[in-house]
Parts: sequence; structure tokens; C-alpha cells
Amino acid sequence: MDTVPSRRLFDQILFTRDDLRPGRTLLFRIGLVLALFALVFLILWLGRDGLKDNYNEHITAIDVLYFAMVTITTVGYGDIVPVSQQARLVDAVLITPIRVFIWFIFLGTAYQLVVNRYREGYRMAKVQAALHDHIIVCGFGYTGWSTAKELLAKGTEPDRLVIIEPREERVRAAIELGLVAFRGDATQEILLQHAVVQRAKAVIITAGRDDTNALILLTARHLNPTVEILVSAVEEENVKLFRQGGATGIISPSTFGGYLLADAVGHPHFMDYVQDLLTAGGRVSLIERPVEPNEIGCTAMALKPDIVLRLYRRGTVIHFWDLQEGQKMEAGDVLLILTSLSGATASGTQVA
Repeated sequence: MDTVPSRRLFDQILFTRDDLRPGRTLLFRIGLVLALFALVFLILWLGRDGLKDNYNEHITAIDVLYFAMVTITTVGYGDIVPVSQQARLVDAVLITPIRVFIWFIFLGTAYQLVVNRYREGYRMAKVQAALHDHIIVCGFGYTGWSTAKELLAKGTEPDRLVIIEPREERVRAAIELGLVAFRGDATQEILLQHAVVQRAKAVIITAGRDDTNALILLTARHLNPTVEILVSAVEEENVKLFRQGGATGIISPSTFGGYLLADAVGHPHFMDYVQDLLTAGGRVSLIERPVEPNEIGCTAMALKPDIVLRLYRRGTVIHFWDLQEGQKMEAGDVLLILTSLSGATASGTQVA
């Protein structure tokens, strides 16, 4: 994976308006070359008395046009030459820089339209080949940034985090974290396909607007019917719409924050414990994992010092107090476990 930050920004496929209309740039450059050629022709025509035609010694408009063309594209053939001091000075000071500039335009256009496209296509294919079981974050505002930082702190490799964000400054912020970043609109199928949503482990949608989040959700679910999709809901009333759209999990930051603030009233240590639980720097953690073969038939007490908070079995939830009454674990059960940070195993999915 390329580690040079600027090389993670695939500008040529990011579907901005200019990128979708490369002909506009090409026409502008053609117009600029024609304007410069007209300027050279005018300069040579006004100073035609300083030119000499070795063929017939008579300079016509066609001769000037011909000389202007060969002067711009080559160093000339020697059939028409500047002979006066003024003509040679004009050629050295004005026409030669214009010739060099036009060649830069030619070379730059060839690089942009041919060489750079091929190079970026190769790099894109290389990045896509390496993406598997990755997490796509659609939207890199404060919520998306905080999500990515926490995922990194909890052990997610930077090249397993893919950011899709339309604003260039936010894309560059993602690049500074070492993440793979695409600048563009995540509601477009092609952007999610470039991010290889078909092989993604999860899609996190934090675009900042519920209508945009809904479009991204529907597009991602269409491209990958089984991927885990987590959505940030700005308005509580839209939670049910996201659920109907196929979201695996929905968080309303404002509502959730209100719950925490209400619960913290009169409980000075509550927020301290919640922060410890939710962040990678804390001493306790929640993990979710399937029951292991050697645990089948055992009770939750056998997992001490870990605490089984919930057991999910065939669509039903068995709570902590029921497990303490001798409820035994079965094959296919999924456990939600409270453990110390050192006790979180690689086989479990850390959820907090």
C-alpha cells in the first residue's frame, strides 16, 4: 500500500463536475495554444522586414504563417531565418518562451489524459485488491472523524478504514491519519464500488443529513445485501425509516447524549464509568462473540472473571439475571460480555 499521503487522493475518478467534463479542459488548452500562435504570427508579421526567405527572398503572409508554425513546433528548417538584430531579439526574448510554454501545455495534456490516467488506474486497482473485510466511513465530519479515531485506537489497521467524503479538506484530514480516502458523493453507486463495498465488513454512515444518510443506506444495501450498516440519525423520527431501509444499527447522537446527561444527574461517577467503557483507553470493555465449543453446556459463571450481560439465542434475549440461575450455553449462542481490556480476545468483536 502506498504510504505517500498525496497518493491516496484519487482526484481523477472522484466524479466532481470538472472530472466528468475533461473535454472542457482540453478545449481551453487548445484555445490557449491557438491564441499564443496568433500572438506569434502577429509579432512575426509586424517584424517581417527582419526575416529572410532563402528561397525567393520575399516574405508573404503564408511565409509568416509557415515560419510561425515551424518556430513554435521545432527550431526551424533554416529556409526562413531572422537576420536583423531586432528579429533575433524578438525570437530569443518572446517567441522562444512561448514555444517552451506551448510544449509544456502539450506535455501536460498528454500526461493528464494518458499517462496519469493509466498510473492512477493502476494504483486504484492495487488499493482495491488489498481491500477485504474493511470498514467504510461515509462522511468525515466530527462524528466520522471521532469514529475513525476510536476504531484506530481499538486496533483497526489504517488500511482497513476507507473514507468517502466530498470536501477536500476533510479528505486530507483522513489522509493525515493514514487512511484510504476518496473524495466524492457516497450516494453514487460508483463511489461505493470503488471503495469495494461488496467485500466490506461494515459501512458507517455519518454524512450529517438524514436525507443523504438514507440515500447512502439504500445504495449500500443494494450493492451488498449482507453487509453490516450503521447509521447516525440526526433526527429521532427518522430512526424507523433507517430501520426499514435495512440499517443494522442506528445511533441518534443527540438523543443518546440526552439519555446520558439525564442518567448522570445525581450520579457523579456515572459518566466516568461510561467513558471508561466506551473508549479504547478505558480499563473495561464490551465484546460480542459466539459461544466457543468448549463453553457449550457451561453456565455463564464459568466465564469468570468476565461477566456475561446478555445471551442471544435464536432471536431471543436472555438477560444477566436469568443466566445466573443456571442457564446453560448452547451452540449458536452469541454472548455480550463485560471484560477487562486485557481480557478482550481477538475472537470477540469489541463493541465498546
